[in-house]
Amino acid sequence: MKIMIAAVGRLKDGGEQQLFDRYASRFNSGGKALGLGPIDLRELVESRKPDVAQRKSDEATRLLSCCPDRAVRIVLDERGRPEDSVAFAARIAGIRDGGASTLAFLLGGPDGHGNDALSGVTFRLSLGAMTLPHGLARVILAEQLYRATTILSGHPYHRG
Repeated sequence: MKIMIAAVGRLKDGGEQQLFDRYASRFNSGGKALGLGPIDLRELVESRKPDVAQRKSDEATRLLSCCPDRAVRIVLDERGRPEDSVAFAARIAGIRDGGASTLAFLLGGPDGHGNDALSGVTFRLSLGAMTLPHGLARVILAEQLYRATTILSGHPYHRG
């Protein structure tokens, strides 16, 4: 199952980009034997529409345009439900085992997600109660995806 991350905003060269690349590479290597990956990252520029509702709508439309028609979608949302790493790994395995060809993670812009991006999602995932910069959220997602592969394969990386 392919993993797509569609994110509003671009990572600049530096620490966040290096960490994202490190965990994405580890995921791609470890996920192959599990039928997961590779990660396909789609970065979208922030909307320049004049008001919040228009920006959220524009970004939602563009995020959805990145998703294949039958992709299972998980939205990262501060109002979503947090999951521990084991439950997250089980969710990914369940989606894979259910026959999905693509699992798409959507990360909205600074104003959040538009209604179109939120409708029809499989799950709203919160990375925690604290607000995170989008680049750091992307790194945490990549690390958790890698951690999921280690949990599913019995690798000792996850000792939780």
